[in-house]
Amino acid sequence: MTNHWVDIKNSDLVIVMGGNAAEAHPVGFRWAIEAKKNNGAKIMVVDPRFHRTAAVADIYMPLRSGTDIAFLSGVINYLLTNDKIQHEYVKYYTNATFLVNEGFNFEDGLFTGYDPEKRQYDKATWSYQLDEEGFAKRDMTMQDPRCVINLLKKHVSRYTPEMVERICGTKQKDFKIFCEEIAKTADPAKAATFLYALGWTQHSVGSQNIRTMAMIQLLLGNIGVAGGGVNALRGHSNVQGITDLGLFPHMLPGYMGLPTDKDVSLEAYLNRITPKPTQKGQVNYWGNTPKFFISMLKTFFGANATAENQFGYHYLPKMDQKYDHFRFIDMMYAGKVNGYLCQGFNPIASYPDKNKVLTALSKLKFLVVMDPLATDTSNFWQNYGEYNDVKTEDIQTEVFRLPTTCFAEEDGSIANSGRWLQWHWKGADAPAEAKPDIAILSEIREALIELYEKEGGRGVEQLKAMSWNYLNPSEPTAEELAKENNGYALEDLKDPNGVVLVKKGELLPSFAFLRDDGTTSSGNWIYTGQWTEKGNMMARRDSSDPSGLGNTLNWAYAWPLNRRIIYNRASADLQGKPWNAKRQLVKWNGKNWNYVDVADFGTAPPGSDVTPFIMQPEGVSRLFAIDKMAEGPFPEHYEPLETPIGTNPLHPNVISNPVARILPSDKESFGSNDKFPYVGTTYRLTEHFHFWTKHSLLNVIAQPEQFVELSEQLAAEKGIKHGDKVKVSSIRGYVKAVAVVTKRIRPLEVDGKVVHTIGIPIHWGFAGVGKKGFFANNLTPRVGDANTQTPEFKAFLVNIEKVAEA
Repeated sequence: MTNHWVDIKNSDLVIVMGGNAAEAHPVGFRWAIEAKKNNGAKIMVVDPRFHRTAAVADIYMPLRSGTDIAFLSGVINYLLTNDKIQHEYVKYYTNATFLVNEGFNFEDGLFTGYDPEKRQYDKATWSYQLDEEGFAKRDMTMQDPRCVINLLKKHVSRYTPEMVERICGTKQKDFKIFCEEIAKTADPAKAATFLYALGWTQHSVGSQNIRTMAMIQLLLGNIGVAGGGVNALRGHSNVQGITDLGLFPHMLPGYMGLPTDKDVSLEAYLNRITPKPTQKGQVNYWGNTPKFFISMLKTFFGANATAENQFGYHYLPKMDQKYDHFRFIDMMYAGKVNGYLCQGFNPIASYPDKNKVLTALSKLKFLVVMDPLATDTSNFWQNYGEYNDVKTEDIQTEVFRLPTTCFAEEDGSIANSGRWLQWHWKGADAPAEAKPDIAILSEIREALIELYEKEGGRGVEQLKAMSWNYLNPSEPTAEELAKENNGYALEDLKDPNGVVLVKKGELLPSFAFLRDDGTTSSGNWIYTGQWTEKGNMMARRDSSDPSGLGNTLNWAYAWPLNRRIIYNRASADLQGKPWNAKRQLVKWNGKNWNYVDVADFGTAPPGSDVTPFIMQPEGVSRLFAIDKMAEGPFPEHYEPLETPIGTNPLHPNVISNPVARILPSDKESFGSNDKFPYVGTTYRLTEHFHFWTKHSLLNVIAQPEQFVELSEQLAAEKGIKHGDKVKVSSIRGYVKAVAVVTKRIRPLEVDGKVVHTIGIPIHWGFAGVGKKGFFANNLTPRVGDANTQTPEFKAFLVNIEKVAEA
């Protein structure tokens, strides 16, 4: 979230797309209801299904799953055509005025630089025109046809209301209502917030879904303001923490990428990832990357990280290709991976194409599952009949189950959707042999070192180089780890006049003190400030709110620097006057800044060159994405890899995302609409929490049996009645479930065809105390977003038929 949960109450318009907050986030959704009750806000929902969020919305409209970009691009077209934008914000706080490289173009579904063999772009032309000093050229009159704003107008001009209806199935009268309502928030005194979740991310164009929405918010001036923002609703209580700490194969903590095998030295790596300013005088805060990275290396390797050995840079692994869940499962499937440590995860239920995952796991020599509960993955080798039909004797994998504590059985912190790091305390002792994850991993480390010393082998140097200075090396505490992430002064830190700012050995108060000379440590630079010499900032529980805006600065700790709304300088104009006096976050009083949040800028007065988006080398936000997005600098509608209409009305020669993540071994595993004519989409239920609650009898009683939802019209066509047993199949597998015939899902007319959608909840499987069921990922395809590799679980092709009861 750029904002936070409580801030939703400040919105004038709450838009829920790509999510179902009332069901999947029922506690947090209270703030949308607060906005409606106390602020007169409207709630708008756009979704293939009429769900519980839609039931409390003022406005609901359906769209076909996988077509959000067409819908949102149509909104951008409406805003630009009808001049419904916040002009001053767009002119000074976005790159609308920047001039784009003359070589950049878009034609017939492709941007310049596409290589069809590699299925990727050369992004050389996705750049600005530069002046003689190397800074980006601008036309503040916005008359030059190569201005970003003019190229954007041309790009979205194809997304007329007629085209939106043709692609999305959303009626033009409904689409017009949406456009008119959101356009009202171009008024600086109003703000809209977007709430989204996996309904946007789990697509082969997931990142561009979110980017298109962010562009709308920028055109309307809704970023950096109270009640606005781009707000991701995380599906678990600590998904935000997972991304913050870099728990991805290609990432390091603090959103720094893992080096590749081409980064032959620390200098080469830092030169590649550290951005250079593209506007004179801008903060370009990522220019401090060397300070963040070297401080992280000092945390990782301690005294073994010195200037002479490039601070231990060569101890880090280097990527030779994209390693992600698609690649790892593919390598297991091909017999190229021997072992798998599965920590707090259930891949057989979560990765696409369960049957391929099952085969892949069966080829391992060993599988280590670290989890509080028995999972489907830990039991994958057992035969559960149709639900998991395997021959145990044919599976070579030896499975080790290592029971871990759950969050209530240990101290620690959780990072919520709003970036709040909240400390929690142990509520109960762990049962039997269960141990914290860190204790298990520490014991594995000790055992590995002992084996290396006896037997030798590659990798021991890196393992021994790791800093492990804990009171009990076999079980570091959450407090020790939190302080390590925060970071320390390793020498006295002095200002230019020699005055000591932080003494050697003290915890750092903020990441502003990080150095690139090895005198500071920090495991995660964005978490610096969470535990200082003043104590555990995450444990604070003062809910006082002088502003009335929900920015309770003494409740827990929000990264970065306890800031509650990111880019809050954008809540005021160039002179420092708040756009909305009633919800002001920052204000220049003639001498200094007043603010009710931690300022997202320095002390520079209005009129300086520094503009609000300090993380960007331009100092402004991007309507044109330069080289960051895999598909293109502007969003474009591409059909799901399995499209029910078999074409793309915008460009029939480029139907689906040309750079979507597809491995060669998966190219033949996609279905077509002649055999699988209906759209399948997955979602969650309030009564279950993913796959955990299959172990809870109360949850099983509340939602006991697997079901799928289909429209009354499709049910009539197929001779299916409410309560019948049905089989939903894709080219990859099938599920059997009870049919729920409902008005909540309606057929849509798309490109002259009637398109039906079948809804498939995800919570079943064969582990747990409840009635056994089929995995929803029996059906889902192995294709992912080219930026994040997130699988496409929300739009794939299926068939449905009535079956006899077993």
